[in-house]
Amino acid sequence: MAETTTGRRARKKAQTRQALTDAAVRLFTEHGFDNVGVREVAEAADVSLSTLFKHFPSKEALVFDLDADIESALVAAIRDRAPGQPVLHALRDHMVHTRAAVRTDDPTFVLVESTPALRDYARRMWSRHEKALAATLADATGLAPDDLAITGLARFALEVPSLARASDDPARAVRDLFALLEHGWATTPLARREDHPGQDG
Repeated sequence: MAETTTGRRARKKAQTRQALTDAAVRLFTEHGFDNVGVREVAEAADVSLSTLFKHFPSKEALVFDLDADIESALVAAIRDRAPGQPVLHALRDHMVHTRAAVRTDDPTFVLVESTPALRDYARRMWSRHEKALAATLADATGLAPDDLAITGLARFALEVPSLARASDDPARAVRDLFALLEHGWATTPLARREDHPGQDG
């Protein structure tokens, strides 16, 4: 009986969060982020203002309901990788299947990209995953979490999706950027030209 009650509560909580997120995205898209207050979002979702703040600490957070899930997935991509798979490849594959797959015509993506406050919040939110990612990489490799190789990889890897998104082929761009991380500048065509300045072809 207790398990059934717990499951019902979890479903109710998830439904409330989804209703708030849906209402927020719709109102922000229709009227502009700065022109809609949290009270209006609560009313549109048919919940009290106090209920809204139980689920979301700020107005910006209403648009980013999956923050904790995104971090958990990043960690799991490395922790649960196939036996023998290098951590860099596991992270690359995860980025290709999740971050590169974000549609640029998705209403939430369009809203975030067109709203400076949401863009800044999204960047800060994404950067917060760096600490968890570094700790997981340290666990997987046996290096210390503050080792420069670990902190550098965590930071650079988290920059890949935003760089790749500007490409016509984001998935390929993610792979190319991870290849750069894995093999270094010396393997790029430009570096080879610098080594042999008279050879253009």
